[in-house]
Amino acid sequence: MIQKLQKKFIIVSMLSTFLVLAVIIGIINFLNYHKIVGNADSILCILSDNNGKFPKPEHQEPDTSQPPMRKNSPLRSMSPELPYESRYFSVSLNQHADILAVDTGKIAAVSTSEACQYALQALGLTHTSGFFGDYRYLKKETGDGTFLIFLDCGRDLSTFRSFFISSILVSLLGLASVLALVILFSKIALRPVSESYEKQRQFITDAGHEIKTPLAIIDADAELLEMELGENEWVQGIHRQVSRLSELTNRLIYLSRMEEPKNQPDKAEFCLSDAVAETSESFQALAATQHKSFHMEIAPLLSCYGDEPSIRQLVSILLDNALKYSPEHSRIVVSLQKKGKNLLLSVCNEAEPISKAQLSRLFERFYRVDASRNSETGGYGIGLSIAKAIVTAHKGKIWASSEQGQSLKISVLF
Repeated sequence: MIQKLQKKFIIVSMLSTFLVLAVIIGIINFLNYHKIVGNADSILCILSDNNGKFPKPEHQEPDTSQPPMRKNSPLRSMSPELPYESRYFSVSLNQHADILAVDTGKIAAVSTSEACQYALQALGLTHTSGFFGDYRYLKKETGDGTFLIFLDCGRDLSTFRSFFISSILVSLLGLASVLALVILFSKIALRPVSESYEKQRQFITDAGHEIKTPLAIIDADAELLEMELGENEWVQGIHRQVSRLSELTNRLIYLSRMEEPKNQPDKAEFCLSDAVAETSESFQALAATQHKSFHMEIAPLLSCYGDEPSIRQLVSILLDNALKYSPEHSRIVVSLQKKGKNLLLSVCNEAEPISKAQLSRLFERFYRVDASRNSETGGYGIGLSIAKAIVTAHKGKIWASSEQGQSLKISVLF
């Protein structure tokens, strides 16, 4: 139990850390990429507004062949070195997609023929701007046709990719470090819980053994009274209550031992079909006396690796639970089928209305859906806890389900 709690603690901690890092890295890289795209679009707008040329800054003599710079032009906030740092080319096409002019004077990596190919491919796209490899393009409709400008963003994108990969690697390294720290500190944090649980388990075992002696003495004294006074309802009542306490004590001790890693049952290959069938047959007569129909759907020759006595006890617990808490004239079905590489054991019975919240708590110790009804049937609320411990010891899964809240089905997967 403590190991499962530690695993859950580690999983929750690492998942939380991963989500936080993923959000941080995602936001940082998104903003970085958005900035690259924004800067590229600003440059392309400047070039588009000036026929594929950068206007001269205000401190230089203006070029009368170019339109004047707008007061809110993005160029005012950019570096004066921008025209010398930018690599771009432009292509003009008419309305029939014929090439009118190509300007590759500001880039050496693209030839005139390559520029024409880029332009024709971008012309067929529906977006007015976007990326073509490492080139950011902008389409502008003119009176004569279309004017396309391509800006080389290779350096910025290369820096972005390097930062993105580095941030992922650093985050993975950070996650590994956090995992090591969480594993180390989880043992320290859960040590008080582990010690408390161990003391509780030891107390149950010791107290169970201590209770056995006075119960045996009470039962022996009751037998002496019965020999002297004869049978009467009071002596019979003592025997019944001693029997109930003895059964409860034995179950608590068994459950405590099942949860000890060093006291796991001895396992061997055995025929699960025969074990389930033989155990189920012993409940048929009891079901008949309670006017309940009992059905077995057991596939033959299914073998299992485990502790046969424990599995038989598991089947007994599930069937006893079904008989105790199902109404008269109801139907009980025990099933064993092969599901792929797994074996599915299930016991289904009609039941009083049960909610999903109650289903999730059925395997808790001493939990009873209806305390008053369980008192009448003699239940302790510990049987399904033992069933879960047996299944866990066999590395299986057990769960409860209900069809429209009118039935109870306990399923076990080996």
